[in-house]
Amino acid sequence: MGRLASELLTRNAEVAAMRVVFWGVRGALPTPASTHLGYGGNTACVSVWTDAQELVVFDAGTGIRGLGQELLDHAADGPIIGSILISHFHWDHIMGLPFFLPLYRANSHFSFYSFRHPENSFQEILERQMSNPYFPVAMGELAGQRAFYEIGEQCLELGTCTVTTRRLNHPQGCMGYRLESAGCVVTFATDHEPDDGPFDRNLMELAFDSDLLILDAQYSRAEYQERRRGWGHGTWEKAVDLARAARAKQLVLFHHDPDRTDAELSEIEQRAQERHPAVFAAYEGMEIELTEQASAGNRLQALRALATAVGSSDRPRASGTPLAPRVGPP
Repeated sequence: MGRLASELLTRNAEVAAMRVVFWGVRGALPTPASTHLGYGGNTACVSVWTDAQELVVFDAGTGIRGLGQELLDHAADGPIIGSILISHFHWDHIMGLPFFLPLYRANSHFSFYSFRHPENSFQEILERQMSNPYFPVAMGELAGQRAFYEIGEQCLELGTCTVTTRRLNHPQGCMGYRLESAGCVVTFATDHEPDDGPFDRNLMELAFDSDLLILDAQYSRAEYQERRRGWGHGTWEKAVDLARAARAKQLVLFHHDPDRTDAELSEIEQRAQERHPAVFAAYEGMEIELTEQASAGNRLQALRALATAVGSSDRPRASGTPLAPRVGPP
């Protein structure tokens, strides 16, 4: 196991350019089973702290409850500020939000980002799960300050971070994120089913030359081929192949199947490492520190190589003006 997440919030910011903590790693639904205690049963949530002490959170599954408790423990009476990037609106990725206690504090401020649903705004979707009769407290009653941003395929500037967004292949839509700060790159791409087409090219753009690639690996190849085509998830074998092709330095297998036991996940991790050594199965409390691995020039050269390889420079981009909110007090 990695160091306790509490250490993450108290150490000198110069130790690492990014610190990544996994608070929930399971897919579909929480699984508090005795056979799941090693890797954890909470659903998707990953936090990133930059060297500028900016907080970016990927998804708000039940794992975000633990993050909220940690933030309150270390903030004392000070403000709690951050950005929450939601991949999509299925319950396992948003169901922890009503229990994220910093939202109940008046001196907190969180900016939420995701794509617009065809029928409802992003804000309406998040607020609805806290409406009568589903939850006793409406989101509008929370003391914390909130802002909602609907995004497309674009680049966002969040404080010192640059976030690139691309659509992934999942029923009812999903957004993948590439977070860059201080020369490091973290890619978060959960809930993606390989399609050997435009969505895979999107994923390659996000993942290329990443220092850390967090990728959907819910199934094995045999499970997928037998009965799970079209369910919107990938396999650990495909994840390893993609990481190698994208030159990702580390791969974390994520969004574990709710029926997958600790023993089975350890076996998958071992088999994946036989194919690519820098592969790990995500577990709750896992911490990864990143330091700058490549100069800006090297990174630009790599991205140009990618554009040539997948033809990304010729692919049309979503229109619209990129948002540029600051991660900080309103």
